[in-house]
Amino acid sequence: MQGNQVQHVFLVGAKSLGAYGGYETFINKLTEYHQNNEKIEYHVACKANGDGCMDPYNTGGAEIVSERKFVYHNAECFRIHVPEKLGPAQAIYYDVVSLLECCRIIREQKIEHPIVYIMACRIGPFMKHFYKSIHKFGGMVYLNPDGHEWLRAKWSAPVRKYWKISEQMMVKWSDLVICDSMNIEKYIHEEYDGKGIKGRNPKTKFIAYGADLAFSKLADNDEKLMDWYKEKGLTKKNYYLVVGRFVPENSFEIMIHEFMMSNSKKDLAIITNVNDRFLNELEGKLHFKSDKRIKFVGTVYDHELLKKIREKAYAYFHGHTVGGTNPSLIEALGSTDLNLVVDVCFNKEVAEDCALYWSCDDGALANLINYADSMSTNDIAEIGRKARKRVAEEYTWQRICRKYEDAFGGWRN
Repeated sequence: MQGNQVQHVFLVGAKSLGAYGGYETFINKLTEYHQNNEKIEYHVACKANGDGCMDPYNTGGAEIVSERKFVYHNAECFRIHVPEKLGPAQAIYYDVVSLLECCRIIREQKIEHPIVYIMACRIGPFMKHFYKSIHKFGGMVYLNPDGHEWLRAKWSAPVRKYWKISEQMMVKWSDLVICDSMNIEKYIHEEYDGKGIKGRNPKTKFIAYGADLAFSKLADNDEKLMDWYKEKGLTKKNYYLVVGRFVPENSFEIMIHEFMMSNSKKDLAIITNVNDRFLNELEGKLHFKSDKRIKFVGTVYDHELLKKIREKAYAYFHGHTVGGTNPSLIEALGSTDLNLVVDVCFNKEVAEDCALYWSCDDGALANLINYADSMSTNDIAEIGRKARKRVAEEYTWQRICRKYEDAFGGWRN
């Protein structure tokens, strides 16, 4: 970047600046770490209503400008209202209207050379139009393709086909594809080399997600923690923990089934937003309600409490099978000593030798749980130290945000 010129960056695709999901956590941290960076000015699309929306009126530190605009972490945030009657098409509508608003802001504020960074591959059929519009402003289009959305079990076959076609179109009409996993970057080249504009290969860059390594501010005997344990029937270091979205590709069926098969005397605490349909489906298959160790304990939105619950778990299960660098795995490596992780390339790339791995074969995880129960306190503490060292060296938010500063600042040099 030349001189003192400010780089305007538009962030599209996350629901909010918060802890709702991976993209939301990422944007929250990116704008937080760069809020005093005079070289970058952020503009962020946020949902004004519905699932995962952000309420600026009840968000500490948010400065309300108007009904549709607020400032948070020195980022200009604009709110997009999404008609809820659209159902699953809401996400596509949200991204398209967000990009239209980006173009309006760029035009009205006469912003030169903007970067528009789009997260997820939902709007392939519209991508050529927006690519050409943004280039007319002298701008660039960056894309984060997320994981393999087209593999997610929740989608029907026609929807999966749409996701795959949409991904191809979005990769083609992008100037830079930022991959949060080296395996995703490898996949992008294997699938789409020679399929870019005029037969070019996509330009890619690997930048992972980050994690907060600080321990919880709550004491071990904090009243908030003790009350939560009492309410849920749990005790510290006597439960296995799962935290994640309640969807099939996060291996809930396997984890519950295998835990029921194990000899563990500990509990399995599942922190998730329960989907009744999926819950009833699992109960019909597994009859887990008859096993008093299996405990669905609801959601925990208190960040410090959740961090403490992670720290005091005996071990953590990570069953995510679709995606790149998953933020919840990095958080687990940074806070829970013992992590039992499903053996897929994305997870191994992150955890390396700092976790125990399980396959989806019948009995594999149950045997690993029995082994984990027999481990010594010293061995568990040692693997925890290795895991935190790995996160500290590769996945701190300071490191990740510095890489993004380079990615946003270097393209016009």
